[in-house]
Amino acid sequence: MLIAGSYFFTVAMVPGHKDFIHQSSSRISRNDPLYHQKTWFEHAKKQHWTMESAQGHYHLVADYIPAAHETTKNVIILHGFMGRKEDMGAYAAMFHQLGYNVLLPDARAHGQSQGKYIGYGWPERYDVRKWANKLITKDGSRSQIVIFGTSMGGATTMMTSGIKLPHQVKAFVEDCGYTSLNAELNHEAGKLYHIPTVLRYPLIAILSGVNRIQNGFFTGEADSLAMLHNNTRPMLFIHGSEDTFVPTKMVYKNYAATRGPKKLWVVPGAKHAASYAHCPQAYTHHVQDFLAKYVK
Repeated sequence: MLIAGSYFFTVAMVPGHKDFIHQSSSRISRNDPLYHQKTWFEHAKKQHWTMESAQGHYHLVADYIPAAHETTKNVIILHGFMGRKEDMGAYAAMFHQLGYNVLLPDARAHGQSQGKYIGYGWPERYDVRKWANKLITKDGSRSQIVIFGTSMGGATTMMTSGIKLPHQVKAFVEDCGYTSLNAELNHEAGKLYHIPTVLRYPLIAILSGVNRIQNGFFTGEADSLAMLHNNTRPMLFIHGSEDTFVPTKMVYKNYAATRGPKKLWVVPGAKHAASYAHCPQAYTHHVQDFLAKYVK
């Protein structure tokens, strides 16, 4: 059991190729419903931003794209598990079209950012706050900041919502984030590896112990629901109705947990992290309509 738990720690926490993750091609197909957004991002002029992580002294990297016109509106866009900032180009195009300055960080241990282990949003929540403060330093106290993320980035968004943040953070948009790391590990252990329920809990307990030693936290600490209980800022929740990677049922628990103004949109027919591609115009409308109340 100890060997199995250590193996699953490597699968879950150590960056590298994952057989169960579809690696998207860098080539943009004209048949892609987000072709124009992705093409715009590919050619957009980007500023290279860097900072040290909030903990662990890792060198973190981000792309910054200023809005077409001077504005106080900013968005921090957070990618998913084993993703990178370039994967979020279509979302960057959407927010840029809505008049936002756009900041796209590579999470620690992803893309160009340093890091030894994946944190699933738990240590990264403090990195996100540090990126927010960097935006405020650039744009001043009148800055308005939205935090947006998909999948692991969605969970990071929710976990960030529960910590002390500068008042310039006005709202959150989370797309298909999990309720907690343990719940997601338990789901994937059954779905991908067909491990019986009776064996999953001791395996996750061992993985958690290894993670505490190597990565600094028990997996049970990485809990979106617990952090949402501390949040009073507005949040839009988006989830595909056909999501089997992060089960759709999780979004209802997340939605119920937050204490601030909120809205839920379950996208009919959309799979995991595919709601924007499934219906781009409706997605843009929901995001724009929700944020218009809180970001002027």
